Amino acid sequence: MNKMSSPAEPPETNPAFVAKEEDFTKLPSELAHVDWTKPISWGKHEPYPPSHDAITRITDDGDQQASTVASAPPLPLTPEGTVPSFKPPHQALEFHVHAASGRARYTTVHLPHGPVSTPVFMPVGTKGTLKGLSPMDVTNSDALNNQIILANTYHLALQPGTELVRDAGGLHNFMNWDRNILTDSGGFQMVSLLKLAEITEEGVTFENPFLSDNNDKEGETSSNTKKRTRQEAAESGSMMLLRPEDSIYHQNNIGSDIIMALDDVVSSVADDKTRFEIATYRTLRWLDRCFAAHRRPHDQNLFPIVQGGLDVSRGGLRDVCLAGFRERDDKAPGYAIGGLAGGESKDDFWKVVDHCCRALPDTKPRYLMGVGYPLDLVVCTGLGVDMYDCVYPTRTARFGVALIDGEAPGTLRLKSHACSEDYRVIMHDCKCMACAGGYTRSRLHAMLKNDNPFAVSLVTHHNLAYMMALNKRMRDAIKNDTYGDFARSFVRDQYRGKDSGGQDVPKWVKDALAAAEISLD
Repeated sequence: MNKMSSPAEPPETNPAFVAKEEDFTKLPSELAHVDWTKPISWGKHEPYPPSHDAITRITDDGDQQASTVASAPPLPLTPEGTVPSFKPPHQALEFHVHAASGRARYTTVHLPHGPVSTPVFMPVGTKGTLKGLSPMDVTNSDALNNQIILANTYHLALQPGTELVRDAGGLHNFMNWDRNILTDSGGFQMVSLLKLAEITEEGVTFENPFLSDNNDKEGETSSNTKKRTRQEAAESGSMMLLRPEDSIYHQNNIGSDIIMALDDVVSSVADDKTRFEIATYRTLRWLDRCFAAHRRPHDQNLFPIVQGGLDVSRGGLRDVCLAGFRERDDKAPGYAIGGLAGGESKDDFWKVVDHCCRALPDTKPRYLMGVGYPLDLVVCTGLGVDMYDCVYPTRTARFGVALIDGEAPGTLRLKSHACSEDYRVIMHDCKCMACAGGYTRSRLHAMLKNDNPFAVSLVTHHNLAYMMALNKRMRDAIKNDTYGDFARSFVRDQYRGKDSGGQDVPKWVKDALAAAEISLD
């Protein structure tokens, strides 16, 4: 990528995609003829039920026309190693499904910077770096060998600025990374930085935490104080407006292989039905603005993000968002499932994932955002998810916590006294720098207690190696059509049952795997 690959500035807002306030809760006109008594699904293959694309459309001459799909065809499989052709309409992505075991899929997502095998966990390098590791640590290690990582548009736009990244040749050159990158759109910060944000139809306005002088730190929390502070911040230039057009502009500058649409994100635990409704309809309008602003579809893939809160009822908000995406399917090379991992119950969590996987087409990748607990990956892969990301493995490493097999929650607290005289490595069969290098739990305990940064790097490397090994175990099980056996073994390893001195399997795990037709009995 060179300096001229991206526009010099973001495009103006297209008024055709901007709703008036009185229309915020009105069903989008393109969905007026959807039959909400039927499940929303399209492009489905076995083992899913037939697609319910039956939708009444109005033709150019005013006649009504209905289309239906009689039965779900077998899932088309492509041999491993098949060279991608990168044909229109999605010239920067080709999706090959190699094997399926139930609803779990082993696939390759071919992208501009190489192939990505799924199921895949993507480590999070928020500002273009994995904390505690260099790109060489990741690419030169057989234990990691990551094919894709995630970076964050909001943070890169603040520091160092995406124009600088663009002029350096894009984020790949800037961070010396020759593999794939996915960037979040900045939408998640509407939840994580809600106190610093104001959301309108135009976009979301953030108070720059690096430039602001927020009076809240002195204990002033009244709405007048907050309003006054924002006004002062605006006058001082410390406010950042992020419109859909701005998000795409920044991601075009960054040059990531997969970019995300800016969505209106509401905390999954919020109790405001009207706000969820507004956000769902706005996500569709903002998606249209993202598509219109995208200047690099030839080498960047724009994924929409399914929103709609926890409403998976027939014709509910998740269905509305999915139906809107079905209308725009020709523009989307893949899809993300968003609005989760925000504190909702696990029962609500898996039901949303299941609902979206049953709806989204089987010939495109499905990405579950912000999810990274190993058990969640095993369950959601069984439901049909391909891609994941989360800060959990790297963040928990900075607290001296290592991921291991065994009793839930599957972690080892290296700072605990129990590790002070434990001369075993973290996991005997692990190939990470810590385990392969012979660093014992006792040694790591002492280093972490003394705030040795190298110890954090070692535990970070281990946790990512654990996640990469889990990915491979899942892929191998799918290739051998034994994913159900693998999932049962994994769950039983974590939950031995109270009769055996462990914990019983949580009900949500049983129910979710049952939905994937995996019985734990």
